[in-house]
Amino acid sequence: MGMRRCRVMGGTANSVSTSVGPRSKSNMIWFYTTNAPGMKISLTIVLVMSLCFIAIVVALHVFGKIYRAKVRAGP
Repeated sequence: MGMRRCRVMGGTANSVSTSVGPRSKSNMIWFYTTNAPGMKISLTIVLVMSLCFIAIVVALHVFGKIYRAKVRAGP
């Protein structure tokens, strides 16, 4: 019992696409086309969401340090 390889973009499993241009069937280009499946989010939204995530992590870190300092100081 062997494992079967499935074909990607109509080519054989051993072939490598070297064509460059608008009709290239590269898998990397497929992620950036308007026909790609999934959510369509602009780069600005991704940047804002990333910065918000970083800010939340930093805030939790600071609050943890403050809480730990108050617990050590005692009443």
